[in-house]
Amino acid sequence: MLVVVLVALSCASNALAKKDSQAWAMWNSSDETNSMIIDHSAFDGFLKTYVLSNHSSGINRFRYADVTRRDAKALDKYIAKMASIDPRDYRKLEQKAYWLNLYNALTLQGLLKVYPVTAVDRDKISRKRRVSVAGKKLSVADIDQRILRPIWQDYKMVFGLSCATVGCPAIHAQAFTGRNTNKLLKQYAREFINHPRGLTVSRDQLRVSRIFSWYRDDFGGGDRQLIRLFSHYAEDSKALYILGFSGDIEYAYDKRINAPETRWPL
Repeated sequence: MLVVVLVALSCASNALAKKDSQAWAMWNSSDETNSMIIDHSAFDGFLKTYVLSNHSSGINRFRYADVTRRDAKALDKYIAKMASIDPRDYRKLEQKAYWLNLYNALTLQGLLKVYPVTAVDRDKISRKRRVSVAGKKLSVADIDQRILRPIWQDYKMVFGLSCATVGCPAIHAQAFTGRNTNKLLKQYAREFINHPRGLTVSRDQLRVSRIFSWYRDDFGGGDRQLIRLFSHYAEDSKALYILGFSGDIEYAYDKRINAPETRWPL
């Protein structure tokens, strides 16, 4: 019987992560006959310029302090371009990449407006409706809770959503596309679970990211489902041990901003 121990490093995000009981039905529509792609090259270039992929902590960082006014405006322009598109006119694969990129772009835009900060108020940034798509005003929380996760029902989606904290899945120097999204989500799931902030194994305890508590329903709802998830993605040296694990699960989360100067671990 698994005993769950919660470490209260951050509480405000718990409600934020809960899946809405109903998907926003209007967005669950697509045109699978449309072979056109959505161009995310502007966002891809922005990420390649400012994401630090070789930080000593093993956690990608975003160089907020270095973003030029010109590039900040380029990010605004990219978001405006995405807002001018009705994603329902495209295939589901294109839509998935569209929403993941829009979520991450809006999150970065929100942080750039308030930087410098040391910790991220996810509720404040995520709840504000900052973009209008197909005549509907949307927040980052809407994209997460009412579109991406409930419509696609894909737990790997969580690993593509970077909330700009050290404890969240990392921001990467590559935009999602219809072609690469599924491959990248698998890669990012493996990377997160094999980093100590995602999962740390000791003899009688697993210390894991609180992400797995907040999004528990996405991962199957129970402790055993989490154990199977961890063992599936963990490196071989850990996987067999985790599969037979019967100790405590401890949850923790670092809400500090994912800037280069944020030291990890504390």
